[in-house]
Amino acid sequence: MQECRIAAVDLACRRGERVLFSGLSFQLGPGEALQITGPNGVGKSSLLRILCGLLRPLAGSVEHEGEIGLIDESHALDMALPLGKALAFWQRIDGPADDRLARLGLADLLDIPVGYLSTGQKKRAALARLIGQNAPVWLLDEPLNGLDAQGAELVQELAEEHCRAGGVCVIASHQPLAMQGLRSLALAEFEQ
Repeated sequence: MQECRIAAVDLACRRGERVLFSGLSFQLGPGEALQITGPNGVGKSSLLRILCGLLRPLAGSVEHEGEIGLIDESHALDMALPLGKALAFWQRIDGPADDRLARLGLADLLDIPVGYLSTGQKKRAALARLIGQNAPVWLLDEPLNGLDAQGAELVQELAEEHCRAGGVCVIASHQPLAMQGLRSLALAEFEQ
């Protein structure tokens, strides 16, 4: 895996007229994972969007080495295409799929349009897309929402494996995570 790290330096975020958080700093290197916690509306999703460059911070900066992959509510899969074709589109861009994709239980769903998949199936499909991307920095926004217990356990296993291989994970989640070595950051502590 390529060298990777991500750092937030004195970040602040404003949505509309409201400053959600300010003075936020952290740094993660290879093998490290951080869970961002806090109530709805505190800015967890906004923070991830800032970290990957989709949203500008009000103040501060983000530094990173290595490609960043994001899973959020938008999944980045064409809802009209069968799952197999939607994933094949990204394989042509990202390269061949990793053998871990079989673990996601999607083999019997390849002919089903993405729009007909359950919330949990779409989450697993988005994870398949992320794995195929081979990005060393993973940003996961509420990755356990809509998953059954087995799916939630699998997501955590894959995130741990990613970190053991030298990757970095930043996970925004309300749900408790049972990942070894996981650090936690309560975003409400930086709330204005």
